[in-house]
Amino acid sequence: MMTLSIDYHNLLIANMYPIAISDLVRNAGSSIREMQAGTLNTDPAALPLREIHLPDAVGWWPPAPGWWILPILVLLAAGITWYCRILYRRRRYSAINMARKELARIKSRYTVDRDAGHCVRSVSGLLRRLCISVFPRAESAGLTGAEWLAFLQGAVQPGAGVGESRDAGQKTGDDRLQHIGRVLLEAPYRRQVAEEDVESLIGFCSSWIDDVARSKP
Repeated sequence: MMTLSIDYHNLLIANMYPIAISDLVRNAGSSIREMQAGTLNTDPAALPLREIHLPDAVGWWPPAPGWWILPILVLLAAGITWYCRILYRRRRYSAINMARKELARIKSRYTVDRDAGHCVRSVSGLLRRLCISVFPRAESAGLTGAEWLAFLQGAVQPGAGVGESRDAGQKTGDDRLQHIGRVLLEAPYRRQVAEEDVESLIGFCSSWIDDVARSKP
């Protein structure tokens, strides 16, 4: 009965589809009959299987897109760093040059009007503005008194006197430095300032600006 059904089914398939499909179905029917008869070869080694082929190893070239982006980002970061450093140096040198010109104007005005109080206040304000322009604002903007003098001293050469010559034979000592510090802190609030104190403060400011210009940014 099963054989008759398979043959009938094959006959219908042969009439409806091309000959190649009919042959395929006929072979399937033969395999079923062989399986029923116990003569079908089920040994896996005898099956017409191909060997398993593993994919080829991934080569290093061309690299993944991320490896192209990485050097571009590195170069971009280096370029931005270099550009910011150039801008900082230009700003620093510009501030130093403007401070020198401003000090020269203060000195010229003092020579004409001999207003010691105004001259001392102008020099003190000039030092403040230069420190804010050259150094980080948070380091010097709020300093007063001894902390302000210590910052001026450490800004040009840590452990050395502010505005002093680096030649040991030309140093004037701690007494002169302390005197200049007192003039810088107290003179702006005095009604009268000695002429020698004004000259010392102007010389101190000029020397300090030169030290800042020589120091590494």
